[in-house]
Amino acid sequence: MDIAVSSMKRCDLVQVSGQIDSSTAPQLEDTLLELVESGKGNLVIDFEDVTFLSSAGLKALLHAQIRLRKRSSRGRVVAANVPPDLMEIFELVGLHQIFDMYDSTAKAVGSF
Repeated sequence: MDIAVSSMKRCDLVQVSGQIDSSTAPQLEDTLLELVESGKGNLVIDFEDVTFLSSAGLKALLHAQIRLRKRSSRGRVVAANVPPDLMEIFELVGLHQIFDMYDSTAKAVGSF
């Protein structure tokens, strides 16, 4: 798994590629929590190049969302470019109701 972070005007874009599983999810969670703890208020997670997402990956995303909302009632984590097979996972566990989902990075970044 590779992670690239880009700072935008009103959010940070986190581009993830590869598999998010039990061995890589801690790296993603650490990255997201570091952004939250450094005062970043809005995060866009780009899933376009993610090929697999396990429950450990979902936990990392949820933990970042919870931590961000504790720090700022206005802050949020949103998802962009979620492939259909990963969208099924979000829907199956009900996380599509917790994370705003956008079909492009531009729309996700523009939502802030």
